[in-house]
Amino acid sequence: MAESVPTTPPRNSLPTTTSNPADGPAEGPACETDAMIPLANYKTLGEPELRERIEAVRQEFGKRLLILGHHYQQDDVIAHTDLRGDSYQLSQMAASSGECRTIVFCGVHFMAETADILANTPERLATRDGQRVDVLLPDMAAGCSMADMAGIRQVEAAWADMGEVIDTEQVIPVTYINSAASLKAFCGRHGGIVCTSSNAQAVLKWAFQRGQRVLFFPDQHLGRNTALTMDISEDQMPVWDPYALELGGNTDEQVENSRVILWKGHCSVHQMFRPEHVAKFRADHPGIQILVHPECPRDVNDIADISGSTGKIIDSVKQAAPGTKWAIGTELHLVNRLKAEHPEQEIHFLSPVVCMCATMYRIDLPHLCWTLENLRDGNYVNQIRVDDETSKWSLIALERMLAVK
Repeated sequence: MAESVPTTPPRNSLPTTTSNPADGPAEGPACETDAMIPLANYKTLGEPELRERIEAVRQEFGKRLLILGHHYQQDDVIAHTDLRGDSYQLSQMAASSGECRTIVFCGVHFMAETADILANTPERLATRDGQRVDVLLPDMAAGCSMADMAGIRQVEAAWADMGEVIDTEQVIPVTYINSAASLKAFCGRHGGIVCTSSNAQAVLKWAFQRGQRVLFFPDQHLGRNTALTMDISEDQMPVWDPYALELGGNTDEQVENSRVILWKGHCSVHQMFRPEHVAKFRADHPGIQILVHPECPRDVNDIADISGSTGKIIDSVKQAAPGTKWAIGTELHLVNRLKAEHPEQEIHFLSPVVCMCATMYRIDLPHLCWTLENLRDGNYVNQIRVDDETSKWSLIALERMLAVK
């Protein structure tokens, strides 16, 4: 990337997507104005031209611009990113850059929110004399179905309802990083914490040192699979259905006897892996190892050889000997990328059904080019900005997570 550093372009009066603690993330694309280059202009361009124009903007901005690519992104988008990784890892790396002034996050909405929170902490703003790092999401429709399964009003209502049966002062809320900033802020305000798939067990231990119970949302499978490794039985883990009329579909006794109250949410990608998929691969490929993400249902997670975060999945393959055979239960783009990067191993996608993150898939080269060229012209499209109060409490929950060992 070229070292030239342009002057920050003038800001036009364009809509900013602000995450509201009461409403959750905003929906829909920012309105196009006369100053903006229309997205439609990019839909008919060929891939070579899109690539050339994307790289031209990257070279013009140099280190003042960071394009982040989540592991689940398409390969043609990943090719133009500066950093690749999990959502929280990406946000941390980008926030630590002293030169970056704009982040374009090729991921989903909650990831862009986290990047905005971490890049614009009071301490980091002070080092930049108050100048914010702007965070842009190429397509506002790139959300997360799992994150959407727990809305802030639903969680607040559940908290009030369970307070009629148990002492919520002894309930520690834990939200998975795959959640809206409003839910992270809820945890911050109520003595709770954020977790990732790699530190969920350590976070649950932290929570039980501070309370009798945990409310875990939005992914029930990660919560259940983690708690089972801590000798918490499934009958101590009632599932709270936000659409049920009474106590999330539970009795008073179930809530009173709970250790971990699981939110009825899931990842649509990992939910579809089944035990019969595992059985077939083991029958057809003797010696194969089953490697899955802990967002998979328990009946798959329990019979896998290895269960772990995206990072653990990648590291397991990297460290394996040539000739190792894998069937991997996670997002399709990542599995195919691992297969291409490790031809010395035999790598299969665990399901016979195509399974990719449909919302992440919405970000493509036309959206990325549109975002970058508008940025070049001073038009900050699809800017993600978390309001100050939500950001403050979210950061508290995130910092608690960072302190967990």
